[in-house]
Amino acid sequence: MANAAQIVAAFRDVAATKNLSEEEMTDLVKDGLLAGLARIYGAAVQAEIDIDEATGDFDIVVLRRVVEEVEDSASEISLEEARWDDDTFEVGDVMEVPVQFTDFGRNAVMAVKQRIVQRVRENERDRIRDEFADQIGELLTGELQQIERGKLVVMLNRARDAEAIIPWKDQNPRERFRQGDPIRAVLKKVEETPKGPRLILSRGDPLFVVALFKLEVPEIHQGIVEIREISREVGGRTKIAVYSRDESIDPVGACVGLKGSRVQAVVNELGGERIDIVPWHPDTDVFARRALAPARVSKVISDPERQVITAIVDEDQLSLAIGRNGQNVRLASQLIGWQIDLYGSREWLERGGDRSLFQDAPVEDQYETADFPLSELDLRAPILAALSTVGYDTFLQIIDLERRDFLQIEGLGEEDADRLLELIDELTVVEGDSNSMDDSDEDVEAVVSAGTDDTESDADGESGT
Repeated sequence: MANAAQIVAAFRDVAATKNLSEEEMTDLVKDGLLAGLARIYGAAVQAEIDIDEATGDFDIVVLRRVVEEVEDSASEISLEEARWDDDTFEVGDVMEVPVQFTDFGRNAVMAVKQRIVQRVRENERDRIRDEFADQIGELLTGELQQIERGKLVVMLNRARDAEAIIPWKDQNPRERFRQGDPIRAVLKKVEETPKGPRLILSRGDPLFVVALFKLEVPEIHQGIVEIREISREVGGRTKIAVYSRDESIDPVGACVGLKGSRVQAVVNELGGERIDIVPWHPDTDVFARRALAPARVSKVISDPERQVITAIVDEDQLSLAIGRNGQNVRLASQLIGWQIDLYGSREWLERGGDRSLFQDAPVEDQYETADFPLSELDLRAPILAALSTVGYDTFLQIIDLERRDFLQIEGLGEEDADRLLELIDELTVVEGDSNSMDDSDEDVEAVVSAGTDDTESDADGESGT
């Protein structure tokens, strides 16, 4: 059997790997020895345990009170038995019985081990719980350890012993990972299980997008720019509404970055998910207009009691406002927190709507979205002809199309689809300060909506990739 010093040395190695202090490790060993003594003497045993830090030797003394009649042999000893060693003992005295670690039998040693292992696990769980309980929404990095029944098991870089998983519902269905791949995710919640705390991570929650922007945009990290609202359909599109505490800083420009570098970094991490960035506004009518970008809204009518916005757009803007499978208007509705009823101008008039709503719109209701013919782009004539055949002649008409949409058009091949997507990516990432553009960059503002009201002039930026 190993001596006490060897055992203490082994436990110190464990303490080093578990990030335990010398004091914590000493307490654990004492608690373990007390568990071993309980196996020998009984659960109510009382003892004094000292550990020599220099040599690692144990000094163990069991304390037993002298009584006339023993009721608990773990903590009491009869007067007659006590006087076998020293006839001066009286009732009420405390007898000190020295114990050598070599006196511990196999069962007692196992009890020591089990108690220490249990305490180490409990300390570990408490540490993980304390460390992560107040970090909901923080970005964590790690390595994919395994894929287990659809969920991703992650080994975190900062807490390798923590149990961390990404459930299926919190994954992006467009992404595929393999064992050993580096992975980033946001901490969604800390879940209590019989085995201790489990960290639930997510790459599908809107918090993940927020955490990525916080990482890429210093102004958000510093609290100058805020993401006030966010709506997301995983793998498809995300809309965020941003606000700046500093009037000199354009919140959309800060998030987009120079030549789109910041938003592009986020898009890359999301596997190509499109991101719309619009300035937040306290007025729901103005906010609704911005949320529906890149479409130009002719008029909005709000019903505060029902929290419903009626948005009317020109016919050529209707498909943009609706988006693919209704995605744009759906996300806009989630962004502002109100229901949006969307009408084309023709349908609105057919329903008996007031034609005067389209005349003499106030300044704050006038939004302009720049569009331009596809012929101005660097595209081959056969591509332009194929697009024109199916009715696509301007940039805004193709801005929401995806690769499979282009491949369904007769006359377009894979290289043509890639070229069109490349142009859309280039032209839908805008710099925050439009004043910094030179004349050759004016067409790049294709998806920037400009709106003014009585007090301010903001640039509504929509960057899609």
